[in-house]
Amino acid sequence: MSTGPHFPELILSGIQPTGSPHIGNFLGALSKWVSLQRTAHDSVTLLYPIVDLHALTIPRDPEQLKKSKIETAIVLLACGIDPARSYIFEQSRIPAHTELAWLFNCITPMGWLSRMTQWKLKLKTNSQFSEDEVLSFSGLCLGLFSYPVLQAADILLYKATHVPIGDDQVQHLELTRDIAQMFNKMYHQNVFPLPLSITTSAKRIMSLYDPSKKMSKSDPENTRINLSDPPTIIAEKIKKSTSDSLKYITYDPETRPAIANLVTIYATMQGITIDQVVAEHGKSDIKTFKDALTQVLVEKLSPIQEEIQRLRLEQGYVQQVLKNGAEKASMIAENNLDEIRSIVGLK
Repeated sequence: MSTGPHFPELILSGIQPTGSPHIGNFLGALSKWVSLQRTAHDSVTLLYPIVDLHALTIPRDPEQLKKSKIETAIVLLACGIDPARSYIFEQSRIPAHTELAWLFNCITPMGWLSRMTQWKLKLKTNSQFSEDEVLSFSGLCLGLFSYPVLQAADILLYKATHVPIGDDQVQHLELTRDIAQMFNKMYHQNVFPLPLSITTSAKRIMSLYDPSKKMSKSDPENTRINLSDPPTIIAEKIKKSTSDSLKYITYDPETRPAIANLVTIYATMQGITIDQVVAEHGKSDIKTFKDALTQVLVEKLSPIQEEIQRLRLEQGYVQQVLKNGAEKASMIAENNLDEIRSIVGLK
């Protein structure tokens, strides 16, 4: 089965409201979302949900979660998401997500979920238990184990045909396609498309502290550059970022991963090649290069930060954007779920 000619093109990708979005989010997902508003045909629907239900797979402070959802919406708008072109909404405002997730839970083999790697990584970060231990007793919560099924429901509820993803989400999209295919075969109808990935050419941005790990919102503050960090904080984080003892700049991810990561950040923020960065700064010492990188980050993030500050003073507008997005997305969701209820015999 293919996505099928009768499925109108729809692009969907979500972001968790778990901490302040950082430059890794911006250079990877968010910049791609913004560019799709220009490159996708006007007939293509763009959905960018704030997936707050996924945030609950790890315990969160309720008040902080509420604030994080608004802050995430503010950052999306400040980065250039246009609510006239794209729908931004809170996942939890549309109950159809969880209803479809339950239907998928009823047909998804446990073996498929046990092979997923992301919940294992999250559990190692947030648990004292080994993988064998959490599989044998209550160290693993059902929500964390089964959240890829909810993710599949997020995508297939809208019959999304394309999903912008990073390489760490390839396995989850494959699971989504498997679930869609199983449902289609089970009910002998081409109900869901098999969504295709939209990948970004941007290199992965790694932690400032540990260049073997992807920059993450869940890691300590000093490991990442948040989009809202003021110049003094940016300068301090770059100054203290991991480096090495060599007195020049090269790009060698194998032997100099920390410096390679800083070079990658510089190149991606400036929109130039790695070779251009090395040609310009190859003879610089590390301190001089870090100073230059700090200047680039401050200059590039300044317009976004100004817009963040403006939108923080207009939270009524931000709430209305989320409400409007939820209303529009809900129309698509309810129409599709009504069809699915009939197919499975609930209507």
